[in-house]
Amino acid sequence: MVGMQVVDVPKLAAPAPAPARVPVPAAKPFLQTLGTNLKETFFPDDPFRAVAREEGRCRRAAAALRYVFPCLEWLPSYTLGALRSDLIAGVTVASLAVPQGISYAKLADLPPIMGLYSSFVPALVYAVMGSSKDLAVGTTAVGSLLFAAMLGKEASPADSPELYMHLAFTATFFAGVFQAGLGILRLGFVVDFLSHAAIVGFMGGAATVVCLQQLKGLLGLQHFTTSTDVVDVMRAVFSQTHMVDTFPSSFDACKVFLLPSCSIMHAS
Repeated sequence: MVGMQVVDVPKLAAPAPAPARVPVPAAKPFLQTLGTNLKETFFPDDPFRAVAREEGRCRRAAAALRYVFPCLEWLPSYTLGALRSDLIAGVTVASLAVPQGISYAKLADLPPIMGLYSSFVPALVYAVMGSSKDLAVGTTAVGSLLFAAMLGKEASPADSPELYMHLAFTATFFAGVFQAGLGILRLGFVVDFLSHAAIVGFMGGAATVVCLQQLKGLLGLQHFTTSTDVVDVMRAVFSQTHMVDTFPSSFDACKVFLLPSCSIMHAS
């Protein structure tokens, strides 16, 4: 029997794959490139995408209306159960928003009726044109204080109330125009450039300003500064020490002591 010998034949190496080549896009005109870059900057989410993919003028018009008035999306599916829940929530929030709006109007040296308008008008407008169910709209204590400090330099609410009101209406009108322009130009990304330290500093400064302005009611002072810096507030307090009313001061001191005590007792 003749033996058979097994010979290992080396395998041929597989040819190396050809390098992938990415085609170079054709050069675009400068104006077209500039327009594309501006669109990516100001409209990164392409708000008109839902309008453009609709077929027909009527459907595109309906999509544009839904984009401008987001309430048209959820109104057809609105139920009586949701209406009952919204009524309960509205009454609950109104019980807080009405006195809060009046107090904010007082901080801004405006009539109380303006505080009532600022309580429910922004909420009504946002219910029609807003898209978030968790966002709270309305005035703030810091905004009211800064508003009074800004307008108080131009007109006195006690000596020239009509001029002060005209300045208030003008300032709020241009503030609304400015905010509307920011929304139309999609400049919300500017907030990303605010550092955490700047936001925390603003919140701490706002809390300090609000606390200092409460010294007027805490000490029962009739005349108080509209400035928001610590030096002017302390000067206004120490220059009127002889006018401090002991009754509201004692009553407010008891409240300041009683509220944390009740919170600690409830937690324990």
